[in-house]
Amino acid sequence: MLELNDVLLKGERSTLSMMASEGDVTCITRVGYGLSSSPVRWLHAMLGFEPIVAGYISIDGEPLTVRSAAAMRRMMAFVPATLVTIGDINVFEPPSVQDIFSLRQNRQLSISNGLLSEEMKRTGTSGMKAQLLAVGTLLDRHILLVDRPAAASLPYLHQQASAGRIVIVTSNDSAVISQVNNLVEIKEE
Repeated sequence: MLELNDVLLKGERSTLSMMASEGDVTCITRVGYGLSSSPVRWLHAMLGFEPIVAGYISIDGEPLTVRSAAAMRRMMAFVPATLVTIGDINVFEPPSVQDIFSLRQNRQLSISNGLLSEEMKRTGTSGMKAQLLAVGTLLDRHILLVDRPAAASLPYLHQQASAGRIVIVTSNDSAVISQVNNLVEIKEE
């Protein structure tokens, strides 16, 4: 179980409390904002990349701390909404968290082209979204964090949850929101 208890991020006005369990797809959404306003910072906080001002995050009762963040990240796969190409280098933005795929355990992942293309077909989407989701899944981590998935990929994400994963997505898309098991709304105060 992944739990956030009254977590406040720097620059946010609202705290977030939620519990996400194996078998369910949980969606974090921001009330009153358009599709371009993703609450991805909360996923970054779960990875230990976003500073927490108050509250706590825990996985199976173990708190996320500066010391435990690296070990907890080994349990997680992060799927960004997109990669931005700058020259020959792909980076995440905003904010720049290219650390996620430069982590040693992610660099060492050996995925054959055949395995990757088969997994991409299963995602229900295409292009970069399919590739990012397939790679995130093939990392075979207990927790799958997905920023703004395509609605067509929700059956695939439910399969991942049914296989025993904790699946947390961010979205303001009503087509995605209508297909999740649990909805967590960030309300502006």
